[in-house]
Amino acid sequence: MIVNEASWDRVARIVVGVLLIALAVFGIVGPWGWIGILPLVTGVVGFCPGYRLFGWSSCPLHGREKADRSGGA
Repeated sequence: MIVNEASWDRVARIVVGVLLIALAVFGIVGPWGWIGILPLVTGVVGFCPGYRLFGWSSCPLHGREKADRSGGA
């Protein structure tokens, strides 16, 4: 797996994931709060399958590699 998330993106995903899970645990939101597992896992791993599917990346290194392969600046 190639990392396709920038540091800020990973931190945001982890924070949102933990917040949603905590809200579900304390009964503030319904069971849908467990969806927070997805952003938590993608933030910890640094890979988002959705980004890969659409060819997106928030990782500055990934964007630089694409420019190098295409011969761009």
